[in-house]
Amino acid sequence: MGPASQDTPLDVYRARRAERQARAAELARREQIVGNGKVALFLVAVGLAYPAFGAHLFSGWWLLVPLLALSALLVVHERLFRALYRARRAVAYYDAGLARLEDRWKGTGQPGTRFLDDKHPYAADLDLFGPGSLFELLCTARTRTGEDALASWLRAPAPPAEVRARQAAVAELRPQLDLREDLALLGGTVPAGIDFDAVCAWGAEAPLLVPRWPRWVALGLGVLTTLALAGWVGALFAIPFGPLWFRTFFDQAGPIPFVLLLILQLSFVGSLQRRVQSVLGTVERRGRDLAMLASVLQRLENHSFTAPRLHQLHAQLTGEHGEIVPPSQQIARLGNLLDLLNSRRNQFFAPLAYLLTWGTQMAYAIEGWRARSGPAIARWLAVLGEIEALCALATYAYERPDDAFPEVIDEGPCYEGEGLGHPLLPADHCVRNDLHLGSQRHLLIVSGSNMSGKSTFLRTVGINAVLALAGAPVRARRVRISPLAVGATLRIQDSLQEGRSRFYAEVLRVRQVVEISRGPVPLLFLLDELFAGTNSHDRRLGAEAVVCGLVEAGAVGLVTTHDLSLTQMAERLGERAINVHFADHFENGEMTFDYRLHEGVVRHSNALALMRAVGLQV
Repeated sequence: MGPASQDTPLDVYRARRAERQARAAELARREQIVGNGKVALFLVAVGLAYPAFGAHLFSGWWLLVPLLALSALLVVHERLFRALYRARRAVAYYDAGLARLEDRWKGTGQPGTRFLDDKHPYAADLDLFGPGSLFELLCTARTRTGEDALASWLRAPAPPAEVRARQAAVAELRPQLDLREDLALLGGTVPAGIDFDAVCAWGAEAPLLVPRWPRWVALGLGVLTTLALAGWVGALFAIPFGPLWFRTFFDQAGPIPFVLLLILQLSFVGSLQRRVQSVLGTVERRGRDLAMLASVLQRLENHSFTAPRLHQLHAQLTGEHGEIVPPSQQIARLGNLLDLLNSRRNQFFAPLAYLLTWGTQMAYAIEGWRARSGPAIARWLAVLGEIEALCALATYAYERPDDAFPEVIDEGPCYEGEGLGHPLLPADHCVRNDLHLGSQRHLLIVSGSNMSGKSTFLRTVGINAVLALAGAPVRARRVRISPLAVGATLRIQDSLQEGRSRFYAEVLRVRQVVEISRGPVPLLFLLDELFAGTNSHDRRLGAEAVVCGLVEAGAVGLVTTHDLSLTQMAERLGERAINVHFADHFENGEMTFDYRLHEGVVRHSNALALMRAVGLQV
């Protein structure tokens, strides 16, 4: 069911969830019926056993009827179970979507805590990773590769051409709910935490089993040993096996040929054992992980795209690199080899597998597959990861139809936003403000009382810049932005392990921000209460020197302050800086905020009133 033009994302998700829920209920009912039928047929077969074989009332061949029916029901039951599992995961998929739309998503998704890095210039400051983070809101990727791709886009802004290519891809994927659902459900079979970097490394390793002629020698010895065993057993029990000369030879030779061939076989295969076990031990860890992706890649191969970036990625899966066989089929072949390898553990086949050196034969076959297809694994996974990241942004874009794609320009610095809001806040609690930074205005000095919205505004500016330069829509009516490198000091913490105070940690971060400003991409700086950990004299001199130096270097940004003396920087910088503030009102013991950005310097503080409101005698 596709979305109707008049339906909101909430309406569509609810309808789709209800449809999947109904299908899951029907499949559960049918699965229970088939399960009961299996039990009934088994009991019928058991009940017919005595009349057939004990009392001889009828031929035992009649037991084949319930047994064949039971075999058929086993196949049907397995298919129903798989369909039910998929339907229930589809319900869970739309439950997660509804949680995002209804602002119940925090703590329910993938937080991306493994991407946390205290040394990153803005990730922690802007809540990019961790519980309740932007990554948790965005990430619908089912593989580690997709998570890595999305995280890398959030941690490093892309050039304008790359951003525009991603925007076009996201715009195409946005209405394709069926494709995104299929990829999520097919990818859901891949367990979390699979190390695909190790899978790529395995595919690129040099072959371990070279040369290849020992494989055929081992196979020949295995066949001869098996024939010798058959001839000996046939002679021992007078079984007419093979031609007359064959039977005559083993009547006279007895077990000697079998024993000699077995010793020769064990000696030869034993010389290969170390390398064979190395191959088998690795493929059983890495190959099975890779085989789980065959269905995901097949779904992508069978889809057609028009956006240049998507078309390029699709071509990498369907023949641009000279591959006649699509990746999904190549991986499926590996899966078949793994199934054949595991068949040696079957109790009925194991003796023959041992004689035929089955493990050695499969090791050589798998090495042959790896030599042909292994080097392409890294490319397949990179394509899948990028498409998953694009689908994550497309889902975000679909669920927020009022959010705009930014206009990304090639030259800067420029950051103009109308109606900027914080994407992690519920829409009905999100107060929006405008922002204008560019060649004429480089700095906003933001003053205001406690809890008035200064830090939230800086995070709003920063997180929308991250979204814009990752290729996603932004929470705004309109944004025009150039390439910007972001640096922030919104969440600086001390470090007991490293013996650093908060002030020293802030100094190190500020130095990092200053170094970024010297790079080729203009800096967007977001400095919150700069150098609050020192005395007012040093703070004023240090903050003025740093901020004015950044502006002189061509950077743009915002700095918040409680120290009104810092607002005098606007006079020093002239038209390149402006004072703005957030206001509050304290009436009848209640403090209220409008969270609106106003021009000028704030004229009062609420600190003493807030202390008195909680009972402090000041």
